[in-house]
Parts: sequence; C-alpha cells; structure tokens
Amino acid sequence: MFNPSRQFCLHIFTETSFYYLKTLKSSYWADLGNIKTKSVDTHACLMSQKKRQKPVVWVEQIRLKMLPHQDEEEPTSYRGSRGSCPVTVRKMPYLGSEDVVKELKKALCNPHIQADRLRYRNVIQRVIRYMTQGLDMSGVFMEMVKASATVDIVQKKLVYLYMCTYAPLKPDLALLAINTLCKDCSDPNPMVRGLALRSMCSLRMPGVQEYIQQPILNGLRDKASYVRRVAVLGCAKMHNLHGDSEVDGALVNELYSLLRDQDPIVVVNCLRSLEEILKQEGGIVINKPIAHHLLNRMSKLDQWGQAEVLNFLLRYQPRSEEELFDILNLLDSFLKSGSPGVVMGATKLFLILAKKFPHVQTDVLVRVKGPLLAACSSESRELCFVALCHVRQILHSLPGHFSSHYKKFFCSYSEPHYIKLQKVEVLCELVNDENVQQVLEELRGYCTDVSADFAQAAIFAIGGIARTYTDQCVQILTELLGLRQEHITTVVVQTFRDLVWLCPQCTEAVCQALPGCEENIQDSEGKQALIWLLGVHGERIPNAPYVLEDFVENVKSETFPAVKMELLTALMRLFLSRPAECQDMLGRLLYYCIEEEKDMAVRDRGLFYYRLLLVGIDEVKRILCSPKSDPTLGLLEDPAERPVNSWASDFNTLVPVYGKSRWATISKCQGAERCGPELPKTPSFTASGPLIPEENKERVQELPDSGALMLVPNLQLTADYFEKTWLSLKVAHQQVLPWQGEFHPDTLQMALQVVNIQTIAMSRAGARPWKAYLSAQDDTGCLFLTELLLTSENSEMQISVKQNETRTETLNSFISVLETVIGTIEEIKS
Repeated sequence: MFNPSRQFCLHIFTETSFYYLKTLKSSYWADLGNIKTKSVDTHACLMSQKKRQKPVVWVEQIRLKMLPHQDEEEPTSYRGSRGSCPVTVRKMPYLGSEDVVKELKKALCNPHIQADRLRYRNVIQRVIRYMTQGLDMSGVFMEMVKASATVDIVQKKLVYLYMCTYAPLKPDLALLAINTLCKDCSDPNPMVRGLALRSMCSLRMPGVQEYIQQPILNGLRDKASYVRRVAVLGCAKMHNLHGDSEVDGALVNELYSLLRDQDPIVVVNCLRSLEEILKQEGGIVINKPIAHHLLNRMSKLDQWGQAEVLNFLLRYQPRSEEELFDILNLLDSFLKSGSPGVVMGATKLFLILAKKFPHVQTDVLVRVKGPLLAACSSESRELCFVALCHVRQILHSLPGHFSSHYKKFFCSYSEPHYIKLQKVEVLCELVNDENVQQVLEELRGYCTDVSADFAQAAIFAIGGIARTYTDQCVQILTELLGLRQEHITTVVVQTFRDLVWLCPQCTEAVCQALPGCEENIQDSEGKQALIWLLGVHGERIPNAPYVLEDFVENVKSETFPAVKMELLTALMRLFLSRPAECQDMLGRLLYYCIEEEKDMAVRDRGLFYYRLLLVGIDEVKRILCSPKSDPTLGLLEDPAERPVNSWASDFNTLVPVYGKSRWATISKCQGAERCGPELPKTPSFTASGPLIPEENKERVQELPDSGALMLVPNLQLTADYFEKTWLSLKVAHQQVLPWQGEFHPDTLQMALQVVNIQTIAMSRAGARPWKAYLSAQDDTGCLFLTELLLTSENSEMQISVKQNETRTETLNSFISVLETVIGTIEEIKS
C-alpha cells in the first residue's frame, strides 16, 4: 500500500511522456482544446500505456498539475485508494481566452474575494499578466474601473495601467475611466493625485484634451512636488495631443515661472517640456537670468538633471570675458563628477565657451583624462565604446595625449569585438619611443586571435605603426608570414603593399619575405596586393614571373575581375624589366582577355594594352613607369592635427560614434518628412567651357562652413513645391548687396552647388529684372528658400530669404554663406 505524492506523479510524467509524444498523431492535438476538469487515475494511466488511447490528454493533465500555478493555493493532501491520485486541472488560458475572461469577471465580482484585499489584488494581477501576454482582457473593463475605488496604491497602479491600455478600445466606457481619474486627481494623497494625473495624460484618444487641461493646470500649482513633476511632463503630452495647434502662451509662461521651483526635478522637467512645446520655434530660450539661476541650482540637481542643464546651457553665450570665466569657475567641480554623462556635458560646455582660449581647452582635456580612462574601463560595454570613440576624437587634436596610459587600452579576452577594434585604433595613435616595444608585442599577440577580423585589424595596426618604426614592424610582419595561415598572410601582404608606397626603404625587406606566400592567399584583396607587388618590384623577386605564370594558368577559373585587371597591369610592368621570362605568358593572357573574357572591363583593358604594345615599348614605359604622382596617396598619409574647435560642437554627441558624414545622412533622413518627399532632379545646365576658371576654383571651394551649419547635399525640390512653400512663408531676412557689371548665370549656379545650395529657377543672362530662386536645407531639416533680384539699374542685388522654422542663428549662418558666394562671384567677374 502506498499513497502517491506529487513527486511520484512527476516521475511518471518524465518516464512516459516522451514515449507518447514520439507516437503522437496530429489528431491528438485537437483534444487538448476540449480538456475539462476531471480526475485522473494514476494506475489507469499506467495501464493505458499499452492501449495507447489518446495519451496526450492525461500527460498534459499531469504536467499542468506538476507546474505550480501562481494564483492557486497548493493542495495540502491527496486522497484516494491504492494507485489513485486525484488531480484538478484548470483549462489553459491560451486555449480558450473567453473562458478565462468569464472566470476573471466572476472573480472580480465575487464579494468574498473583494473582501480579501490580497486575493482581490491577486486576481487583478492575473488580468494584467494575461494582458501583457496578448490576451484580450477588454471584457472586464467595467469590473477593473470599479476596482480603482481603493486606498491600495499598488492596486490603483495596476488598474490605471489597464485603463490606459484599453480605454482607446472602449470609447463608450472611456468616459467612465476619465471621470474616475479626474476624481482621483483631487484625492488627499499626493501619490494618488500624481498617479491619476500621469495616467490621464497617457490616454491616447481623441477629445481627451478638454478633460486633462484643468487637472494639469491644477497640478502645476499643487503643493506636492511629485504632482508638479507629473503635471509639467503632462504639458508636453497635452501639446503633442493637440498636434499642430498654436502654442498656449499662458501655459508657456506658467512653465517658465516654474523654472524657479524649489524642487530640482520640477526644474529639469520644465526645461524638457518647454523644449518639446517650443521645438517649432527653436526650443527654449536661455537668457542671462535663466542661465545664472540654473548655474546656481546645479549642485542641488541629481546627475541626470545636471547633464540636462549642462546641455541647455550651451545655448547661452556670456556677454563678457569676466562672466565667461565666472561660469567656468562655477562649473569646474563638475569635471570631476562621478557620472560620465555630467563630465562629458561639462567638458563640452567648457570647450564651446572657451573657443577663443585654446590653452583653456587643452587644460580641460588634460583634466578629464582620468574620468575618460575610467569610462574606457567600465563594465558597461556601451559606455566603454562611446568613451573610446571620444578618446580617438581628442587624439586628432592632441596626439599622444594618453600615451602614458597606453596599458589602459590593452584588450581583454572577454571584451566584445567592437571594443577591441576601438582599442587597437587608439593604441596606434599612442605609440612613442618609450612604449613602442610593449605596444608591438601586445599587438603581435592579437594577430593570432581566434577572431579573424580582430587579428586582421591588429595586423593593419602594426602596418600603421610601421610608417614610423619600420624595422621592428617589418620584422614582426615577416614572422607572421611564417605562420602560413590564410587570413594572416592576406592582410600582411596588403600591409606590405601600402608600406612600400610610404616607406621605400623597406622595399628590399618586403621583397625578401614575399616568396612562398602565394600558396596561402585565396581572397581577392590579398591576390591583388601580391600581384601588384610582383609587378612593381618583380625585378627584385627571383620567382616573380613564375608566380604570375601560375595566376595566368588559372585565370579562367578566377572569379574576381579586379584580380584579372591587376594581373594584366602587373605582367605588363614585369615584361618591361624581364621580357624574356614574361613574353610568352603575356601573349597568352592578352589572347584570353581579348577573345574569351566576358567581363567588358577586363576585355577593354586587354585591348588597351595590346594596342599600346603595337605603338612601341617606349610608349609603354612612358605610361606604365611614369613617376608615381597619384594624388590619392594622400589617403594613406597621416592626417594633420585638427584644432579643438573643429569638433568641439560634436563632443558628447553621436558624431564620434557614427562619423560626421554618416550622422549627417541619418539627420537628413530624420528631417526628410518635414520638408516633403524627395522629388525628381531639376534639369542640369550644359556649357561649352568651364563655368569657373581653374585659378578661382580653389577660392570657391574654400568657402566657410559657417560653424555648426551643415547644408544637405543634393536637395531636390520641384518648382511647384517651391512655389507653394514660398507663398505660404513670410520673409525672414531681406538685404541688398552692391553689384556691378554682367555675369554668367551658370557661374553662379556652379558656385552655389559647391556649398550645397540648389537652383530652382533662374533668368537668362542679360535679362532685366533678373531673378533666381534657390533652396537649401541644413542637417536638422530647416529649409531655406531664397530669391535673388537684380534690378535694371544693375547696381545692387536684393536678397530675400524665407525659413520653414524660425531659427535666427541658423539663418545668420546661411546668410553668411550666401554673401560669401556672391562676393566670390563678384571677384571672379571683376
């Protein structure tokens, strides 16, 4: 005699369920939806193993019973005779949501459950859980609204969450929920008032604005700081619900007055709300009283608030040098903050305010070295990556700034791939005479990493260091060739190719290391690099013709056209220095490329070389062996140091992470909807001669970029869209510039294109009055529409500019660019 327990039933399940699941037919799954509450005889279940009569039913029942249900009380005893184990099975919710809703509705209406606060809350939690799992719980809306009449804060939060989710789906009952929330907005408990107000502002349904406006205004004047915090953020939510309606001036004034609130979180929330409400007008205005007030309140803010305020203070420009240094002295302590966000924000503010004092900028960057190094060693991978990107940005202006801390940038085995790549890039820029040996040894260890990409990045890094420390690096690269690994050999050969361009003194050592490496190169880039080296320096490599002959014999199976084109050029060059060994294979290669090759680029190059040989060897030497004056060599050279002011505005943004060009593209995509979709290109103009003389092109291309203004290239607007937008906007700026004599309109158009200002329409040359309509857009989506008018007197040009967004600083920058272009054309004309 024995009394089976829960463990015994679990043992039965584990021993038998897998056997039955293997023999399960598709028809058995249909029975799962029909499971009802019943008792299961364990002994009968064991006997049914032989009969195999729908085993899934009882297996599923036992499984459900074995898994503890969060909302059911565990049975304390089991009754039955020998071998029997009564099991109560609840129908699974995902098999019948309607039954679950009915059950929950019944439980919510049960007075016995309502009397027990914990049981009542437990039922509400089940409703929320099913709601988050995707089940439609809108059927218990009325019952949940009634459940909000409680003093239990946790229960109210759950009910408010439910109402915010289902109120848009139940518009007929939503008013009841709104009335309940409005009533709670007057509750004596400030937590309830704030919670109700926050929930009301989260309702996304038409017509709700008239109900939430008065509670928000009352919340702005509430005695409890928590309610004021919620009400301030609710102002921004209410403005978004209104869409494109006019800004409520009274509400804006109320928010400006709350900037002097005693609660620091209310102050920060006011800044964010005003920025959101006034974004069409350029955002919140930071004047001198507001700036000084925020500076004095900085010490009372939390870290998030300090970072926000530092960002807003960038909009304030001190009136005097004395005020400037007072602000810097006040913010000096924030450079040592424990929050990386505060340190970065304070650093950017220092760099922007001290743009006329380079020594101050350098001192600031020295002081933030410690916090940046700490961020680079942070356990947060995201923070570490962003800090490394900013370190690289600083090194563009201060090479070797972190050289004494080079070990901080050694890679750990557990670090992710993207952080390792950033650290390797930083190490390349920190090398000096004192640490070169240690850095090279560290990079040498990375070259055999299990990650092929990381190993290749380390090899390229050694190649970059080789421009300064050639002998040590070439020795390491030569030793790496001895490993005979494909991905290592490929990158080493590519590094050798770049190295002989910049360091001709290492050519002999490279040529001695090349023999035998062709056996371990399979990819296109490696083959091209090897073939190029054999062609240019083949006279120093004894087996160069024979290596190229192997490539010629396998040219039919070569899948990369670029390799074939490189092979043609290399063999032509080697033919000039070793004709006897290359004549036969060159003929075979030219025949294949001209007669059998299907790629037109390869075929055309073969024809070109064949006809060049017909002209004569002297002409071949003149073309193929001309002085190496390729202008693209500048891409391989080390970039010049950049002033701090060139990237100060990009500090503590995503520009160091994405890159300036890529971030400009992302910003353009974000602002595309505000100025309309992309439209077909306007017809291009043709001219018989150059539009701008060669001696003046450089002067036009050196136009200032006007600080932070970045105009989007290739803006495309149709004449109809331009006309419609032009008529709907008011003139934002108008001025007159002196002008004398005639000019070619195409010259002006070309000069405007250089600075990304597009021409929509233009009068012909000599017409009076002469007009031109121009368009441009910056990276934030602000659209500039311009009219140029030249009167019949020919003595002045009138400029009229319109903006789709009111931004005075951006407009002034655009006018400055336009004046520079017109002034340049005037100089060219004269």
